[in-house]
Amino acid sequence: MTQSIHILLVEDNPADVDLTLEALSEDKIANSVDVVKDGIEAMAYLRREGQYHDAKRPAVIFLDLNLPRKDGREVLCELKQDPELCDIPVVVLTTSKEEEDIMRSYKLHANCYISKPVNLAEFHRVVRAIDSFWFQVVALPPK
Repeated sequence: MTQSIHILLVEDNPADVDLTLEALSEDKIANSVDVVKDGIEAMAYLRREGQYHDAKRPAVIFLDLNLPRKDGREVLCELKQDPELCDIPVVVLTTSKEEEDIMRSYKLHANCYISKPVNLAEFHRVVRAIDSFWFQVVALPPK
């Protein structure tokens, strides 16, 4: 029996949101995904504030770094310092290939760092690999 995994996708680019959702749905894994478009919304969602008062706790977060209002680096730092949230795995999924971003993300305790491919087929392959690894291989923290 396939376990349903809840994902929080923090992404401001509507095209990347669509691509990610499409790639995740291709494998027919019983995942549910909520999407927020910036870092302020991400933290409100995770802390169940305001309109997110009944938000589900995600099993994993897909986090873009280059976000408006509060960038992904700030979200990662805040998230990993919060005792209630720090155990949620974070997959950085971003366009940046800069060594500085990679090192900083790991120092802020990202669980993995993946640069988004620009090629559509490659993007789908990467998201399917994320799906396969994080939802079929890895033991996620209990809710």
